[in-house]
Amino acid sequence: MNSLLDFSGLPRFADIKVEHITPAVEELLHDCREVVAKARATTTLPTWQDFVQPVVDANERLSRAWGQVSHLNAVMNSAELREVYNANLPRITQYYAELSQDQALFEKFKQLRSSEEFDSLSRARKKIVENELRDFRLGGAELPREKKARFMQIQEELSALSAKFSDNLLDATNDFILLIENESELSGIPDDVLHAAREAAEKDASISKPGWKFTLHAPSYLPVMQYADNRVLRENMYRAYVTRASEIDSLAHGTSNWDNMPLINKILQLRQEEAKMLGFDCYAEVSLASKMAESPRQVLDFLNELAAKARPYAERDLTELKQFAADKLGLEKLESWDLAYASEKLRMERYAFSDQEVKQYFPENKVLPGMFKLVEALYGISITQVPPSSHVQLWHSDVKFFNIHDARGELIGQFYIDLYARASKRGGAWMDDAITRRRMELPGAGKSAIQIPVAYLTCNFSPPVTINGQIRPALFTHDEVIVLFHEFGHGLHHLLTQVEDLSVSGINGVEWDAVELPSQFMENFCWEWEVLTHMTAHIESGAPLPRVLFEKMLAAKNFQSGMQTLRQIEFALFDMHLHYDFDPQGEKTVLQLLDDIRSQMAVVIPPAFNRFPSSFSHIFAGGYAAGYYSYKWAEVLSADAYSLFEENGTGQVVTSKTGERFRNEILAVGGSRPALESFIAFRGREPSIEALLRHSGMTTA
Repeated sequence: MNSLLDFSGLPRFADIKVEHITPAVEELLHDCREVVAKARATTTLPTWQDFVQPVVDANERLSRAWGQVSHLNAVMNSAELREVYNANLPRITQYYAELSQDQALFEKFKQLRSSEEFDSLSRARKKIVENELRDFRLGGAELPREKKARFMQIQEELSALSAKFSDNLLDATNDFILLIENESELSGIPDDVLHAAREAAEKDASISKPGWKFTLHAPSYLPVMQYADNRVLRENMYRAYVTRASEIDSLAHGTSNWDNMPLINKILQLRQEEAKMLGFDCYAEVSLASKMAESPRQVLDFLNELAAKARPYAERDLTELKQFAADKLGLEKLESWDLAYASEKLRMERYAFSDQEVKQYFPENKVLPGMFKLVEALYGISITQVPPSSHVQLWHSDVKFFNIHDARGELIGQFYIDLYARASKRGGAWMDDAITRRRMELPGAGKSAIQIPVAYLTCNFSPPVTINGQIRPALFTHDEVIVLFHEFGHGLHHLLTQVEDLSVSGINGVEWDAVELPSQFMENFCWEWEVLTHMTAHIESGAPLPRVLFEKMLAAKNFQSGMQTLRQIEFALFDMHLHYDFDPQGEKTVLQLLDDIRSQMAVVIPPAFNRFPSSFSHIFAGGYAAGYYSYKWAEVLSADAYSLFEENGTGQVVTSKTGERFRNEILAVGGSRPALESFIAFRGREPSIEALLRHSGMTTA
């Protein structure tokens, strides 16, 4: 049996073959179109059970199968898989574009909305119907027939361009290798990073000389930028990193195949054309139609207000760093490749600790159980690892699989964790759904069961290394611990939902600018002593994180928070202006727009060769187009939500009472009601920016 067509349980990753993909896609698309044709052809008044549910069921099978293919393409990329993935992607895109434009289905949803049955539907199902009507309009269902073909063509082109953008970035990242043969050039780089670089060189069959192999993947690149005393090494790595998938990178390789800049212009033109066809002034308005924010101007006002509050702190941060670099490091001119290095030195001098010192206390075999202990206490659940020898099929030997049980011992969720970077895996960290919670009708009158949700949690951390013949657990920086908590927050949003209808279960149907609330909320616990005491042990001595070191970390928590905040606002403004008032066919280029924003907003101006847009996957190959501001908006929501845990009157933030409230009002309801309504139900009022400013150290009090 084609393993992609087996929906009886968990994905069968070990059984999936590349040759399975196209036949599975063909069969599932055929089935979906048959179900849709039957739904279109009915002459009776549409009902949920006879009209909506069959289409939902068919689409879920397609989504689950294609989701496995997409996941493997992201974490186990190969030339063969990529070719088949890219060949089938237009067919998947076309189907969903056809669906969103189907006038007959649109009319039937309108009939359902006006029917007597609608009033008797659950709140979740009413929300689904309203969302469907909105999405039909955004999908071009109201366009005249002659324009629908062009609209569909735009969707297919955008899908292909986004995939190509992502492929180019991965290829450019993988292509760069720097072999250092002289150890004297590696002064300052931590031992564990050098061990990993040495191992990487020994395992690379293309390298015949002994040495240390460095790449542009985060676990290799970031420590060099932060610790390498060799300024030339830092500059070389920085140049390679910030010119990935650009014309500079392509020229260096004698090819234009990896240049993302032409793709960016084409993506922007197509998005603008799509918006005009739908009757919007700009693509930003299309994007915001399904978000909490009401208009591009409201978003820009929010970002500018936050920038005005952050700028004095950012200017202070940079002045201090420049002075320190000149006085203590002999760097009269602070270049972009010096920033992370000088910042780490300043942090060490000011707070008497380094990230590398802290890292020794965060081995994976303590961090994961500690994180699980936290959520178990908050939400009354238990998490257990499924042994690798079980029936669960994994896509790589590094992957782990876990079960979540509720207080009654019932299985309520499952998740995979894939923590380490590798060449076949795209960069970054993310959560994705494998299976979504829903109530399933079983054979037999009135019988049903809950489908258990399953999630993927993916990161790109340094793997364990072998030292003196002994495998040492992976060590995480505190920043990486925060990333892990962030993704697990997304995972819990998906896994702890109580909604029984697919389209608004878990993260489905949640406004995009609120979907980061549970993830950024989880980050706050990484700064709590009562949490860290359960998740630290020195890699050599086994001693827990000393309280004195924790206090230093806490004192340094908002180190350069002004600069970091402005940097994120810079990206968000760039994204919003690109999709609001930028003309991709005008005289001004994308890079010139970014330069204009930086000249008004940034305190740190990168060198002219920096090609940041070429690697801005969030907005050109992800779902954040005209939505990158969501990270800052969700920080407002998450900081304000977390403040209720701080104010609970117990002296401890980890309390089951407040945790139960957060689970019930935020996590459990998924997208079944507006995010603002869920926030107010939890917090008791609308969100305030004050908690974020306080948490970021940007208040005068």
